[in-house]
This record gives sequence, C-alpha cells and structure tokens, in this order.
Amino acid sequence: MSEDETRKILKSYIQKLPYLKLQDNPKKITPTALNIGIEKSKGNFILRMDAHSECEKDYISKCLKYMKEFNADAVGGIIKTLPRNNTLTENLVCTALSHPFGVGKSFHKIGSKKPQWVDTAFGVCYKREIFKEVGFFNEKLARGQDMEFSLRLKKAGFKTLLVPEIVSRYYPRSNFFSFIKTSVINGIWAVLPFKYTSIMPVSWRHLIPLAFVSILIALGILSIFLQILVWPLLSAILLYSIFSIYFSFKIALKIKDIRYLFLMPIMFGLLHLGYGLGSLVGSVNVIVSKHFWKNRFIR
Repeated sequence: MSEDETRKILKSYIQKLPYLKLQDNPKKITPTALNIGIEKSKGNFILRMDAHSECEKDYISKCLKYMKEFNADAVGGIIKTLPRNNTLTENLVCTALSHPFGVGKSFHKIGSKKPQWVDTAFGVCYKREIFKEVGFFNEKLARGQDMEFSLRLKKAGFKTLLVPEIVSRYYPRSNFFSFIKTSVINGIWAVLPFKYTSIMPVSWRHLIPLAFVSILIALGILSIFLQILVWPLLSAILLYSIFSIYFSFKIALKIKDIRYLFLMPIMFGLLHLGYGLGSLVGSVNVIVSKHFWKNRFIR
C-alpha cells in the first residue's frame, strides 16, 4: 500500500512480465506482507528480499545450489552495508553496523570466510515445506519477525546455512538522527517479542546492550547513596571506552583516516546506548503488560 511511485513502477513491470503479481497489504507491516506472499506463491522455494537492498544476478541460483549441496532447509547470504551518498556520517554509520564491536557475531553483517550453519541470515531462501511445519511469520512482530522465525526453525530441527558468496548490498537510513532513532527502535524490538511468543525470540547477544545500560543506570543511582559504587561505575565506563578506542584505532588505521579514531567511539556509543535504552523501555513494556494481563486473568 505504498503511497510513493512503487506501485506504478511495479505495474509497469507486470505489463512486461505477466508472472509478476502485485498483492495488497492493508496492515502495512512486514510479516503480513511476507505471509501474503507465501500464501499466494506456488513454487517449491520461497525467497525473501528486503527493501533498501540490491542482490547479485546469480543470487537465486547460488541459494538453490548450496541448498542442494549442503542439504540445507534455508540458505541466505551476507549483507554489505553501504552508504547512500558516501558522506562521512553515512560511512561512520555503515562501519558501526558492520563491525564485530558494533553488532557482535552477526555473521550476515560482519561476513564469514566459509559457509556455516547459523541462527539467521539475510535474504533467505526457504524450502516451502518448512512453513507447514513451523507456521508463518508472527504478525504480532512488526520488527524482529525474521529472527523469531529463524529460531523457531532451529528449534524444530531445521538448518539455516550462511554462504558468504551470496551477497546483498544494503543501504540503511544512515543520517545521524535516523541512526539514533533506529538504534532505539531496534533495541525495543529486541525485547518486545517476548510478549508475543513462547520461545526465546532473540539470541543472547541481542540482550548484552540491555545488561550494559542497566548496570550503568543501577550503579549510577546506587552510587548516590553508596559512594564506593562510583568506582565500579567508572571502571565499567573506562573498560568500554578502552575497547571502543582500540577498535576505532584499528578502523582508522585500515581506512587511513584519522577522523575515525575520534568519531567511531561516538558512533559505537550511540549504537550501544541507544539499543540498550530501547531494550530497557521494551523490558518495562513487557513486564507491565504481563502484570496487567495476569491481574485481569486473576480477577
């Protein structure tokens, strides 16, 4: 239900390629769109692609090749996070979103040297039959539905293969304020899925920023009453700063741009603190919501 030129462009393609179908998504959220596509499709394989990204011409053939070679149930690739306009801010954002210190061991974001079994990948190609076993994407999750679905697959015994040869180019919203906003929203949706699913909907690495920010806030408040706790608080901040500066130095050295030494710690800090604060807000939402419904049920 896009209100820009998307539908017009799609209709022009449909005139040339009649096998393309345009489906309406009244709910205007990703999981509903995915489920409509799955329900309307007829093939033995389902391939998910996202907006803001481009894929190579051999993307589909490689997915099918490795699916057969490794007997995988789902195959996906890595994303190369690239700036839209090649500004300094955009390059800083893209670096933060594709560096291990920024996003942890998300191999589809930081890359991999060889094919490996993973929790999730990007632009995944699925065997159609798995949807009969585990169901479709959770439509209560406006975000994070891909991770929750991938973990459901894993729990059901299905295997997802990440192949570094399968590449997408991803262009995030990468101006300064969008970066902060997206970090907070992603943090919220790292925790909010706990309201809507009975399984662990994220990997443990997604909860590290929540733990870090919670510790900082707790120590900050308690140190007002117990001054001895100022030292653990300062130690935690210092340790994080050392790691951040160390990785920023390596990035600056690799790119040969001294500005990254001073600016990357800021970007890492905004990414982690924004994500952690968002997760904290999401946690409060989950706790209050569960308490509310529990009381309603008891009454």
